[in-house]
Order: sequence, then C-alpha cells, then structure tokens
Amino acid sequence: MIAPLGPACQPERGACYTRLSLCGEGGVTVATYIMLSTLSEAGRKVLRERPGWIRKVNREVERMGVKVRAQYAVLGPYDFVTVLEAADNETISRVSIELGARGSVQMMTLAAIPLETFINGLERRRGGRPRGTRKPR
Repeated sequence: MIAPLGPACQPERGACYTRLSLCGEGGVTVATYIMLSTLSEAGRKVLRERPGWIRKVNREVERMGVKVRAQYAVLGPYDFVTVLEAADNETISRVSIELGARGSVQMMTLAAIPLETFINGLERRRGGRPRGTRKPR
C-alpha cells in the first residue's frame, strides 16, 4: 500500500512533497524522480555495439539504492526518460554523479510531485480542504 508521508516528513532530507511511504515491511520512504538522459558520441557507440548495456547500467543503478520504475527511449533532444525512486536527494545525486563521470551520458534529474499531492498542497495554502475531505458539521 502506498500512502502520502504525513507529519514525519523531514524537509531537511529533501523535497517532502515528492516522498511516499511504502507501508508494510520496514515502512520505507522513497521519492520519485525523472531523469532525462542524452548519450554522448561514445555512449551512442557503446549502445550500437551492445544494446543490452542499458540493462547493465540499470542494474548498477539499483545496486546504488535507486529503483528504476520505467524507462523509455524517446525522440527529440533527449535519448531516454527514466522514472526512478530513491530514498532521498543525496542518493539520486550520487547516481547522477557516478553515471555522469563516465562521460557516456549527460543527465538532468527532476524531482516529481504526484498530481494529487501538488493540488492538495495548493488547496491547503489558500485555506481550502484537500480533495476527498468533507466539511465538518
């Protein structure tokens, strides 16, 4: 079961609005990130010669503590869009630095806010009730 993280949110650990608590075993807290990747000339060469290389990189990313939730090859200024889950900003930053240091890819990593969380946050700021809550009688 996935539930929004409540009062235990620790702003100093990263962007709370992107965090979800996976209730159950261990109560693991994760944040969602979108990584936009562009291969360098060397990266394109490796990919052409060994297409399975992408799976190997994804396994390395998972060993660094980041879960690859989805990945798409795309047309346009980026080669790949990857949806990731990580415990905090520090973890995802380490992955970005490790992969970027290889010189085969340039990345832009974005914290992702679930739409309902975003809307509820805006409603609370203006004094409204979050969606799905009732007015007290």
